[in-house]
Amino acid sequence: MASANPSRSFTDIQRDDWVDRLVPAGLRPYCRLARLDRPIGTWLLLFPGWWSIALAAAPGEWPSPRLLILFAIGALVMRGAGCTINDMTDRDFDRRVTRTAGRPIASGAISMKRALVFLALQLAIGLVILLQLSPLAIILGVASLALIVTYPFMKRITYWPQAFLGLTFNWGALLGYAAVRDRLDAGPLLLYAAGIAWTLVYDTIYAHQDKEDDALIGVRSTALKFGDASRSWLAFFGLAMLLLLAAMIQVSSLGLFGWLALAAVAGHLAWQIFAANFDDPADCSRKFRSNRWLGWVLFFGIILGRVLAGRLAG
Repeated sequence: MASANPSRSFTDIQRDDWVDRLVPAGLRPYCRLARLDRPIGTWLLLFPGWWSIALAAAPGEWPSPRLLILFAIGALVMRGAGCTINDMTDRDFDRRVTRTAGRPIASGAISMKRALVFLALQLAIGLVILLQLSPLAIILGVASLALIVTYPFMKRITYWPQAFLGLTFNWGALLGYAAVRDRLDAGPLLLYAAGIAWTLVYDTIYAHQDKEDDALIGVRSTALKFGDASRSWLAFFGLAMLLLLAAMIQVSSLGLFGWLALAAVAGHLAWQIFAANFDDPADCSRKFRSNRWLGWVLFFGIILGRVLAGRLAG
């Protein structure tokens, strides 16, 4: 019989997926620890960096393929590193939450010692990539480690861990621009702030999956903080994102395609905020994962805005 409460039976680990079919048995727990089976987190970490690389391109120029590839690899390994740190820190909590009880460390599939070795490997790859960037980007990349390490503890001390995730996940908006121009301007700072507001939207929706278990074990989140007022709060953060993006488009002279992208972003935000069923974990997961489309729309809007702005000016 199905559980009367879907949040008590929902898990985000899908069996018989490509990991089970294609990856050797001994490596499967590491793929799941790095969340390679659930790439949405990598996309959400990657997009702010890609947006910023596109924004930093000279008028009339396409973004650097080399940097786009380096940031893609970096997002993959650093998202994995962040998940490893998170799961090492939260292993006792994870065992008590239905959705996370099957994670490799919580279930015992990977020991703490092996998780630490795996973490060191991922950080080493991230360092190699970081050293390919500009001096300012290297400094910013090293500084981001403070956010990566401290974020997993935020759910213990504040109802706003989603804000700290926003600070962490959107650091690429600063890093990408610095990698191209070796400086920061108003555009990437506005993009960073907009990304933080975006994270508060999608990760609050995500947090609604675990709100009952979190309340029982003492884990805090904006989903619990906002409660029945969640939709109003998310509308506020969605509006903040749109205003900040509008300012970024204006100061960066992205033109028509920037504004068209903003309109599409507004439509997507409105849909996920007002259509989300906060009492259905599966629906919250779908709305959360849909944000990759928002990321793509804004990415192409920035690219076309930079390329066509330069050509029209010429």
